Amino acid sequence: MTSTFDIRSTAGRFRLVALAEAVSWVGLLVGMYFKYLGSPRTEIGVKVFGMAHGLVFIAFVVTALLAGIAYSWGVAAWLLALLGSIVPLGSVIFLIWADRTAKLGAAGASEASSQPLDSAPSTT
Repeated sequence: MTSTFDIRSTAGRFRLVALAEAVSWVGLLVGMYFKYLGSPRTEIGVKVFGMAHGLVFIAFVVTALLAGIAYSWGVAAWLLALLGSIVPLGSVIFLIWADRTAKLGAAGASEASSQPLDSAPSTT
């Protein structure tokens, strides 16, 4: 049995990056609070989390593209994934929806699909 966040599978990579995108959004929102409203006002949070969120955002879009190709998403799923990347914490909402509607493969996926490319399925 494989983990939900197994990076050997497309779905696992997508789940991991979607959650990282949400965490970076939270960090950026906290940084924005301290930049504009907090005491003392500081820009360090926006500088750190802004760069991190930018990189994770790009990774989310790329992994969503790869997942969409691998799982043959329709236009609606593509648009929801892109919308989820823009809305704060939308990637988690999209991830929950994608899991519930089996957009990331069936919950009981076969063992063969989770095997690394260079190994054969075990027969034991």
